[in-house]
Amino acid sequence: MNKIKNPILSGFYPDPSICAVGDDFYLVTSTFAYFPGVPIFHSKDLVNWEQIGHVFTRESQLNLTGVGHSQGIFAPTLRYNNGTYYLITTNVSYGGNFIVTAEKPEGPWSDPYWLEGAEGIDPSLFFDDDGKAYYVGTRPNPEGVRYNGDWEDWIQELDLNNMCLVGDSHKIWKGAMRDAIWPEGPHLYKIDDYYYLMIAEGGTGPEHSVTIARSKSIYGKYEGCPRNPIITHRHLGKNYPIKHVGHADLVKTQDDKWFMVMLASRTCDGYCNTGRETFLAKVIWEEGWPVVNPGTGILELEQEHELERYDVEPETNCYHFYRKELDSKLVFLRNPSENLYSLIEREGCLRLYLKKQSLKDLDNPAYIGIRQKDYHYLVSTMLEFDPTHDNESAGIAIVQSNEYHLRYEYTKKNGKKVLQITECNNGIDILINEIQLNANRLYLKIVSRGQELDFYYGTNGVNFELLEKNVSSINLSTEIAGGFVGCTIGMYVSSNGKSTDNYADFFWFEYSPIIK
Repeated sequence: MNKIKNPILSGFYPDPSICAVGDDFYLVTSTFAYFPGVPIFHSKDLVNWEQIGHVFTRESQLNLTGVGHSQGIFAPTLRYNNGTYYLITTNVSYGGNFIVTAEKPEGPWSDPYWLEGAEGIDPSLFFDDDGKAYYVGTRPNPEGVRYNGDWEDWIQELDLNNMCLVGDSHKIWKGAMRDAIWPEGPHLYKIDDYYYLMIAEGGTGPEHSVTIARSKSIYGKYEGCPRNPIITHRHLGKNYPIKHVGHADLVKTQDDKWFMVMLASRTCDGYCNTGRETFLAKVIWEEGWPVVNPGTGILELEQEHELERYDVEPETNCYHFYRKELDSKLVFLRNPSENLYSLIEREGCLRLYLKKQSLKDLDNPAYIGIRQKDYHYLVSTMLEFDPTHDNESAGIAIVQSNEYHLRYEYTKKNGKKVLQITECNNGIDILINEIQLNANRLYLKIVSRGQELDFYYGTNGVNFELLEKNVSSINLSTEIAGGFVGCTIGMYVSSNGKSTDNYADFFWFEYSPIIK
């Protein structure tokens, strides 16, 4: 028997949207300030997924100049209709809501069609049986926002030929709770005789939930499910290890089985560093309403699953640099500048060129990373780097935001080469430890055990010394740093405000979970 092992996408993969095309499933998630934007995944069993590309691979599609870590791309929705794939999303920093299209889910995807009059965020698309298309979104209360989160869900017909809204917009629901806050992530479905509107409400924190309403007319009136919310973990207490459940999407298999993908957060010692991840649950229908994970009503880390297992190629734990392109799991902060890196200057190496920009800047630093997926992991790299001027640095960084990150760097201070650990806490650098070291080739290793990090270094790849032990990582959590993202971990270089032609060569980059 195949099993669901949650999360189905570990690490910072929030706001999942899913669609079925035959017996294939495709899924996308939010990416905020990271580039390429919006990864797209494929599966045949809803449990085992492989990334087949990104939706946004060009700056003409996605401008992230100067955006904060929790700005940029919000809540994409993926749909398929009459041979075309549609993705609609919000760039909250530039331009608002837009649609891109593709003939194949792996792309290439078109440049944006911007939707004039599409106020608000979290847009979705619905294609009705009569051939009409609709925009569904969430916007501030047009009569005036009376309290924080006083928004509403609304709908308007969409002209696909001209990619524009037509006719009048209609308010359709404000959520299940009286004076509900943040009725977000709306998705519309037609099932039998009803239109179903499923949303998230309660905010993205501990009160997050999924609620649903239905109507026999697309414009309403919508009646809420008497059992709303249909899933939440708000009642399980602050110590329950899965929190923030919400922002869901429904999908039906070819043999009429129903499932739901949604976001949730795993915590460690009460803090979440991995961000909001993608989880899967079973759904049945009773009396015209969905029941999520019947018998338990909450997300489970493991449960049985009827679909035949779909095997995908296991993910690599070690990234090498012999190909002409970077692995699709590796991401940049904001749009990467020209001459940021090279894979051809030195065979088998990633050459990162030092830039003035640092991780503190709302810019594109010389940083290439992957998502943190575990609380027990090992990350390591081998690099060659000769800092020629003070403050030139290269090494590993763990990044939550420009104000909260941790750097393990080989650098030069007062004319001496040093290896140092620095925590940036609320924008202020705190030196944790440093050691004088003269070695152009370095092996760096960070071992995470829960919320504590151990830092090792070596010069021959065999023998390692401990620089610092039990460094807390809770300041890299959402609970302290805020925002909507999880941590990424990657290779980082900087000249910290000075011009230079220097660079660092990274021979490999490893991220491996540690099995407890």
